[in-house]
Amino acid sequence: MNEDLYNIYCEILERELEPALGCTEPIAIAYCAAKMRATLGFVPDSILIRTSGNVIKNVKAVTVPNSGGGKGIEVASVLGVLGGREDLVLEVLSCITDEDRKRAGELIAGGYARVELATGVPSLYIEITGQGRGQTCTCTVAGGHTNITHLEKNGVVLADRNADCTGGDKRGEELRSHLSVSRIIDFAKHCPLEKFSRVIDRQIEYNTAIAREGLRGRYGVSVGRTLMTHYDASDVRIRARAMAAAGSDARMSGCSLPVIINSGSGNQGLTVSLPVIEYAKEYRKSHEELVRALALSNLIAIHQKRYIGPLSAFCGAVNAATGAAAGICFLLGGSDDEIGRTITDVLANVGGIVCDGAKPSCAAKISSALEAAILSYEMTTEGNCFKRGEGLVGCDIEKTIESFGRVGREGMRETDAEILRIMLEE
Repeated sequence: MNEDLYNIYCEILERELEPALGCTEPIAIAYCAAKMRATLGFVPDSILIRTSGNVIKNVKAVTVPNSGGGKGIEVASVLGVLGGREDLVLEVLSCITDEDRKRAGELIAGGYARVELATGVPSLYIEITGQGRGQTCTCTVAGGHTNITHLEKNGVVLADRNADCTGGDKRGEELRSHLSVSRIIDFAKHCPLEKFSRVIDRQIEYNTAIAREGLRGRYGVSVGRTLMTHYDASDVRIRARAMAAAGSDARMSGCSLPVIINSGSGNQGLTVSLPVIEYAKEYRKSHEELVRALALSNLIAIHQKRYIGPLSAFCGAVNAATGAAAGICFLLGGSDDEIGRTITDVLANVGGIVCDGAKPSCAAKISSALEAAILSYEMTTEGNCFKRGEGLVGCDIEKTIESFGRVGREGMRETDAEILRIMLEE
């Protein structure tokens, strides 16, 4: 790789590994609402929220951070309007006060926020309109959790990057087009550490902190605590799964600690990083070895997701666990070929876990995906790998990744729609 490609990969890490407070879909709603209110200049008299089905799916059952235990689109949007700090982006709700929470409850009870399903839009789509004092403002986020595609006040268009909202993060898409497994391995081995260590160090710090909190407290159904209590906690395989699951336990249940995300998801950020960190501790690897392994694990996960898109019925924990398995293989001295075979084995095993929204059970799916990921790495060390033509395993690792991506984006589209129909019936 040349210097230009190193810089592209560093920019990908900078853009993708950003801090977020809570599940990214409700936070994206709060960010959109806060941006609308800031543009309008005052708290409107009422708001209308139109979102895609995937956003509804991922907000329905997850606790909004700093909400006092509240869930749902109305909670996220109203808190964003009242006390959201749009300048903090995905940490928009970090400054919510008791007064904000009290007022939000009153407004929601009074029908302040109305929610509609938007059809014919990207899988990640949020449009919030506020009205009051004879004025109107609309903010639209589409294709990415902070990607404002349209901003309009009193009929005057202030920003219109994708007027039909069919596009997403064009710069991100162009950058990710340069990804391949062989290039990612080269980057992790040879790129000067100072170019990307800061963003990885922040991931280590933030994600370790929320995982430890998840083990200390009782969040969700305590998947991480259960693993540490009922299994052999001296086994690095168990600790790797438990730490990632515990971070998700806390995050899905409203913990106010931030997470460094991957591919727009905090759960994926936890899954792709914490197992590699645990293996580095177990095998006494240097900080540089850990940082380089995490760069690889993050980029492998991002590489897979570029074929699937930001939201799908294909569980992102699988992509992240695949990245973690590749990172562990790299960390422990695996060859380039062994890294590719490890990726293949994870996808061939659990490439099809269904995403039915963000909620406490995400922690269990993370644990299951990581169990398969660790098994896949250990199969690789024995020289075993699933072969071309066995299911979706392709002629090479790139073809395999692309095939599973097609399933996630195209093949599971109707699955995604049916999941939403069932959830809206509840």
